[in-house]
Formats: sequence, structure tokens, C-alpha cells
Amino acid sequence: MSPMARIVALPVRAYRLLLSPWVGHACRFQPTCSAYALEALERHGALRGSWLTVRRIGRCHPWGGWGYDPVPPRSRP
Repeated sequence: MSPMARIVALPVRAYRLLLSPWVGHACRFQPTCSAYALEALERHGALRGSWLTVRRIGRCHPWGGWGYDPVPPRSRP
């Protein structure tokens, strides 16, 4: 994981450590949104990983989908 992606991942890790136990399992997708965020940041870096995470969280609403939604594979240049 790039240094910038590690910095961007800090709030996600803090959420998983501090807030997630209080919220419980409420994610509509598999993997959970926080696990998706960490994987997206690791696989795609800070910029694209953040964008993918924002898109995923934006789909998490009562009228959105649910189920298995993996991180897209890294495209090769």
C-alpha cells in the first residue's frame, strides 16, 4: 500500500476499531463497506481507491442494491 493510501486508510481503520462495534453488522453489501474501502485503497491507491469507496458508500441506501459487490480488479496500462 502506498504511503498516501495508508494515510487515507486511517479513518477507515479508526471507524472499524471505535465505531463499528457499536453500530453492529448493518452493511447491505459483502464485503462490508469498510473492508471494501481498505481493499480498494490497497489495490488501487489513494486516489482511485477513495473514489471507489465514495461510490460504494453512495450506493448504500434503502433503494440501492445489496449482495456481493467486490472491488474491481486493477486494470493494466
